[in-house]
Amino acid sequence: MIRWLLVVVLALLLFQGLAAWLRRHFGFGRLPGDFSFHAFGRDWDLPLGSTIALSVVAALVAHWI
Repeated sequence: MIRWLLVVVLALLLFQGLAAWLRRHFGFGRLPGDFSFHAFGRDWDLPLGSTIALSVVAALVAHWI
């Protein structure tokens, strides 16, 4: 359970870093379940829906390989 929690947190951090590029080119970050808010003078994104979508794609690719 701890391993999956760590994987999700790392995926969210990675997605946060790539959010602007992915939003511009692929529309990620605007799916249902994606949250964005302004706190501490900064815009924050919590792309839960996009993370699930990317996980499903990664699982399908891993299954086919």
